[in-house]
This record gives sequence, structure tokens and C-alpha cells, in this order.
Amino acid sequence: MLNKYPLWKYLLVLFVLALGFFYAAPNLYKPDPALQITGESSAQIIDEATLTRAHKALEEAGIDYFGETIDPDGRNALIRLRDQEEQLQAQARVSRVLGDGFIVALNLAPTTPSWLSDFGAQPVKLGLDLRGGVHFKLEVDVDAAIERRMEYYLNATKRALREARIRGYVDIDGDNRLETKFRSEDLREQARAIIAENHPELVLDRVDEEGSWNLYAVMTEATRDELADYAVTQNLTTLRNRVNELGVSEPLVQRQGKNRIVVELAGIQDTAEAKRILGKVANLEFRMVARLEAAPSEKQRFEYRSADRAGMSEWLEREVILTGERVTNAQASFDQNGRPNVQISLDSEGGLLMNRATRDNIKRRMGVLFIERKYRTTYERDENGEEVAVKIPYDEKKLLTAPVIQSALGAQFQITGLDSPLEASELALMLRAGALAAPISFVEERTVGPSLGAENIRLGVKSVQMGLALVVLFMVLYYRVFGVAAVIALSCNLVLMIAFMSIIGATLTLPGIAGIVLTVGMAVDANVLIFSRIREELKNGLSPQMAIHSGFERAVATILDANITTLIVAVILYAVGTGPIKGFAVTLSVGIVTSMFTAIMGTRALVNLIYGGRRVEKLSIGGGV
Repeated sequence: MLNKYPLWKYLLVLFVLALGFFYAAPNLYKPDPALQITGESSAQIIDEATLTRAHKALEEAGIDYFGETIDPDGRNALIRLRDQEEQLQAQARVSRVLGDGFIVALNLAPTTPSWLSDFGAQPVKLGLDLRGGVHFKLEVDVDAAIERRMEYYLNATKRALREARIRGYVDIDGDNRLETKFRSEDLREQARAIIAENHPELVLDRVDEEGSWNLYAVMTEATRDELADYAVTQNLTTLRNRVNELGVSEPLVQRQGKNRIVVELAGIQDTAEAKRILGKVANLEFRMVARLEAAPSEKQRFEYRSADRAGMSEWLEREVILTGERVTNAQASFDQNGRPNVQISLDSEGGLLMNRATRDNIKRRMGVLFIERKYRTTYERDENGEEVAVKIPYDEKKLLTAPVIQSALGAQFQITGLDSPLEASELALMLRAGALAAPISFVEERTVGPSLGAENIRLGVKSVQMGLALVVLFMVLYYRVFGVAAVIALSCNLVLMIAFMSIIGATLTLPGIAGIVLTVGMAVDANVLIFSRIREELKNGLSPQMAIHSGFERAVATILDANITTLIVAVILYAVGTGPIKGFAVTLSVGIVTSMFTAIMGTRALVNLIYGGRRVEKLSIGGGV
């Protein structure tokens, strides 16, 4: 029958709309401002005593709170606050009471009912400009990475020449070149062959002086560029891993330009606290445990560590076998006896270094030294007499384990002798997070307050409402009954957009709201094309039923062409754009997909219900027809 959908099409439309309303519903529940309490160590447990101290601090400050909870694993605690404006004050109070062993971060606690969240329905995630937070731009010191690589070449060359019994002077000169000097040309040629074999990326240059045969090694420009790119990429991964492991919700860590990294942490308002979180990047060193029979005069070759396992002290050799930078993966596991261990994977260079260090040291112990930058908080009064927190950095060094080497190790081995599965998990976490390949510095920082984010949301919602109201007014006045059908379909399109973004976990930003406003106009444009086509068919003498059928059928091709080309542009914007542009591209892409469904199937279903299957003398579509 003309203009009559089969039952399954009506059910499909109803099912999609019901699903959309269900997954969009969580956005009706406003989240509560909250404090999130975690330990500096992932193995640290938050107990009731810690929560009681936090409660007391809030009560003494007169800050109203409720709904405090501790995760089942005991690693996170959440305290909900009544007023978002009191978050910073609450954070300062709780941080001071708990001390440096805890991280107190600002967060937003969802209020989605369990009957929604049990099915995975969650509100749309808000970006930095809507939720508030901090924005950092960090610069990677590429020159330091090059200097560190030259130090590696220096140590590797000394080791290789020593093994080959080639005596000579080896150092790094003022031009950051590897400089070697020998007493004969034959020794120099032997050294040149060894260096060229081990490090083909170096350019070697012979220079003869009176009584000295010199050899200089420098990195090629291609090697320098590759090293600089590696340093930025490694730092990017390390920062992202560390921020994620610390539980900061929805962080944005991305590369910008040649040697800079942009970090955005939504929900955090304290810049100093956020910088401390970013600076919490640890390093690991693998060193041999020294033999204890060394004379006091010889112990200068070793390094003493007091913070070590079971309260015992160890002497470690100064020479570092390798650092955590060489670790590509680490997973906590259990051995055949059910004891916890950590499975380690190194890159090719790390595997070679580990094999060289362990093959001649069977039955000796190797220490895994964990070095972490921490901050000691003191409180001083500023020039206005107000008390401010001052963060004093220091390096905490801890010997995590010192297992006995049972056989020569390579790129894959395991660390044993750990006390508990939790300790194994933490060690694996630290190894996976990695070490900074080069130092970083903060070159820009901005703070977006929660009040500004709320204002952005208010203005964004207002712009959508105004755009929708103007479209509704135009469509109803100009197209009458058909305009009403288009308005209903447009409203459903907005719901489907929000639901779809919630399902895929997309982040809504201020440019994303602009994309929604644009989608409102683009969605109704499809209906305008269809209704204009129906008017033309009526003027050409077709019956109302035939005009409706022909209008929808013939306009679909044009609608698809226009929307597909726009979708291609949106995909390109997402692929090459940065954060704000990506937010616009996401909402635009989602809006295009949902609008084609509502404009073609949704509007057609409504029109079929109104006019389909009955005799119609005249259509209420405006324009004098």
C-alpha cells in the first residue's frame, strides 16, 4: 500500500528511539562535585581511618559533604560535596591533614541510577572547556636526550675496547663528539672497526696529531632527528601512562609540533597539584649488588642505599646495567610454586646489555632500584600574611628487589623474590609506565575554573535552544503539519546524538556544541528538500499520495550525496585536527549519521501515520497547495 510502512519498519524506528532515550537519560542527572583520595603508591590502601581524618578536616572547615565511599579494592575513596565552589577549599584542607602520602584530586561523581548504569548507560563526558581543569604545554629537552645518548656511546665504547684489550683515551669533547686517542694507527683502526660494527649510525673521522692517532664519532642528522622523535614519543607515552595510572579522569595527552606535548586534565583546578602529578614520573635502574668483602677504601666504587627490603642495607655498584627506558612490557605473574613475579620484556638493545652484564655474573644478585621524584610539603606565610603550601622536590630511592641471577638473561626474563602479588603488580605498573627519555619543562599553563565551564555549558545549551526554537517556528509556520513532523524528528535527532556520543564515549567540548547547533540546521535541511519536492509534485498534478511517495523517493539521493560529502570533510577534520577541532568533527559526524535516519525514516514514518492508507484531498504543507 502506498505510503504505508510494513510493521517491522515502525518497530525498528521505535526500537532505535527507545534505545536513544534510554542511553541519553543519564545526562538528566547532574554529577556531584567530589574529592577523590588515592595513595601515592598504587598498592596503598585507603581505610576507614583515612576517611575519618578527611571527614574531620571537612567538618572543622564547615564544608558540607555526603555519600563517601571506598572502592572494593580499597585504592580509591570518594567524598561528595554539596557545593562545587567549595572544592578547592576542601581539597586544601584534606591534603594538609592527610599529608604527602596521599593524592587528593578534584572530581565529579556521577549520580546515574543503577538501573541505567547496569546497562552501561553513562552521561556524555565533558571536555576541559565545559568541566574545567588545567591545560599545560610542556617542552622536551631534545639536546639532553642527545647528550644522554652520547654518554651511552661513551660507556659502550669503553666496555667494547676493554673487552678487546685496546688501550686508549675515550671521552666526549666540547663539541659533543665521541673522542678517542691511541698511541698507534693500528690500535685506532682496530677501535674503528669495533665502533663501526657496534654503532653503524655514527660517522667516524680520523685525525692525526703528533704522537697521537685520533678518532672522532658523531651522530648523523638522520640519527639526531630519529632520537629527538623517539624522546618526544617516549615522554608522551610515559606521561600518558602515569596520568592514567594515577586515576585522573579523561586526560588529554597529545603531541604538538616537533618537541612539545600538550596535557589537559579535566576536573583539576589546582595547577600545582596537577604539575606534581605530571612530575611523578619514576625511573628504574638495574645494578649489580656489590660484594661485601670490599675494603672501606674500595667502597667508593659502590653506592649505598638505606631504603631497601626488610630493613636491610645493600651496596650497589655505581655502573648502571640499564634503566627502565629499555623496558617495553611488564606483567605481574606467578611462578610454578605460586610465588609472585614480574615478567619483563626489553627492547633489542636492552636485551643485549642485560645479557652482557649477567652472563659472567651467575649466582650474583642484581638490584632493581626505583627512583621517584617526590615533593615534601611545607607551609609558609606570604607577603600578605596568608598561609601557602610550598612543595620541595626530592628523589626517593628504594631497592625494590635484589634477586639472584640463575642464568644469563636476555630480552625476556622475570624478577622473583617479591613479597606479595600486590608488590608484583606495582612493580609491573612502574615498569610499564616507563622513564622519561629526556627532561621536560613547563612552557605554558592555564586553568579553567568550574564556574567558567558551567557558564560555557549554559551558553551552549542556550544557543542550541535558540537555534531549535527558530527552526521550529519556521518549519511549523511554513510547512504546517509536515513541519510538525520535521520538528518531532529533529528533537529525536538531538536525543539520538547525545545517546550515540554517550555509547561511544566521545567527549563533548564547546566546539562540539557548535557542531550540534550546525547539525540542527543541517538535519532540517533534509526535510526542506523533501517537502519542497512534494510541493513540486503537487504542482505538476500528482495526487497527494503520489506526491508524498515521489517526494521522499526522489529527494533521498540528493540528501545522501550532500551528507556523505559533509561526512568525509568531518572525518578529515578529525584525522588532522587537534582537540577543539576533533570535538567539532565528532559531533558533526554523529549528527550527520543520526539526522539521515530521523529525516528519512523518522519523518517518513510520521507522515505515513498521518496520511498513509487513506484518501487525502489536500496536504497541509503550506505554499498554497
